[in-house]
Amino acid sequence: MTSRSSVRYGVFAATAALCLTTFAGNGALASVGAGAHPTDAKFTPGGPGLGDPYFPHEGNGGYDVSHYGIALTYLPDDHHLGGTVTITATATQNLSRFNLDLRNYKVSSVKVDGVDAPFIRHDHELSITPKSGLPDGKKFTVAVKYAGTPHTVLHSPIVFGAPYGWIYTSDGAFVGCEPNAASTWFPSNDHPSDKASFTFDITVPQGTKVISNGDLTGQSSGGGMSTFQWTERQPMATYLATIDIGKWKFHETTTKGGIPEFVGVDPNLDDQAQATGIIGLTGDITDYWAKTFGKYAFTSTGAIIDDVPSIGFSLETQTRPLYGFVPGAGTASHELAHEWFGDSVSVATWDNIWLNEGFATFGSWLWSEHAGSSTTYGIAQQIYNSIPEGDPFWDQSIADPQRNTMFSGAVYNRGGMTLASLRHKIGDQDFFKLMRTWVAQHRLGNANTKQFTDLASSISGQNLDKFFQTWLWDKTKPPSI
Repeated sequence: MTSRSSVRYGVFAATAALCLTTFAGNGALASVGAGAHPTDAKFTPGGPGLGDPYFPHEGNGGYDVSHYGIALTYLPDDHHLGGTVTITATATQNLSRFNLDLRNYKVSSVKVDGVDAPFIRHDHELSITPKSGLPDGKKFTVAVKYAGTPHTVLHSPIVFGAPYGWIYTSDGAFVGCEPNAASTWFPSNDHPSDKASFTFDITVPQGTKVISNGDLTGQSSGGGMSTFQWTERQPMATYLATIDIGKWKFHETTTKGGIPEFVGVDPNLDDQAQATGIIGLTGDITDYWAKTFGKYAFTSTGAIIDDVPSIGFSLETQTRPLYGFVPGAGTASHELAHEWFGDSVSVATWDNIWLNEGFATFGSWLWSEHAGSSTTYGIAQQIYNSIPEGDPFWDQSIADPQRNTMFSGAVYNRGGMTLASLRHKIGDQDFFKLMRTWVAQHRLGNANTKQFTDLASSISGQNLDKFFQTWLWDKTKPPSI
């Protein structure tokens, strides 16, 4: 993610708005239906959270999701969202009960393998008890029918007070959900460690369109309504899922490297988008990253360009980054670098966020170098020299930046400087081998900082412990770049 405005050190760094869920439901307990509770002591409830160091109650234990089938209708005039989400998952223990993350909506029914299942609501947890226990390794489906009004996340300190999640627009919705606002519009295991494929069947009033992740695999109209089916076949973290609703102008093309490209532009910005060449630039950047970092992991690339000037941020929604404005090369190269660093290789836990934002920031510098501007090392030197020792910028361990400052400028820019300095230290041959190996080893999976630093030492043949301690952990300005 990138902020539209520049920071005082001259490089866009991030006050970035991603997607948290600070609000919850009314906290009341409500149950529906009745069913047999498993009594075998060998069956136990899945955890109501995954114990993430920053978001311990997000995600859920006891199962692994493989697919989300999201079938929803949205009525922009009424702000009404409703339908059924069917989740395919596999039990990872003998499971008596399990939770999903879902905020605010009224749930009318839950079925597990087609059978009505009792459920209880408490804050953002939807606790479900299947008719009988789910044995370890059993594949099962859970269908949740619900309806209500999506809520925008406001005043979160994590994103410096910027709104995110489901954001209302004059013609529909702008949906960007990092780090944990997916549960504000669909029930999920809302943590990046549980990635899954997605199918979206989204119905809206005729004349309105939907753009989402993956490929447009179906479209139909009737009775004054239109349904758009989008399919993301590759595993995706929940916060990267989006359904953006509006009067889109669609542009379909193919990059020079042969990757299908699909761009949706708000009609108010289409002339500007055409004039700036952002569609061609998106393809060129995607192709360059594929040569530099390794094969593109997904079936299409593109962009979602909405007219939401009050948002001022962009987000790396999988396959198709989301912008509230027509982006320039710096923003587009940052978000498209995330398709490798953040989307294909996702963080294991949120304290590893520099693996997303530091890498994408370095990517934007690398694109600048490729386009004939300053080198990554030159950009890093300029930023390093502009920030005096003792400045609060340096008083943060970016490998553990803490929840409320996980999107600070240091995570972006010090992260970028770390990689630029590492490139200078170990040389281009080893550095780009490291980047490509990192992407290949963790393709479509999850990873953490230690895995990266160990790989860097292995490929370079150098002991880099002191280097990484200085750049990633110490709360002081490194003695040199």
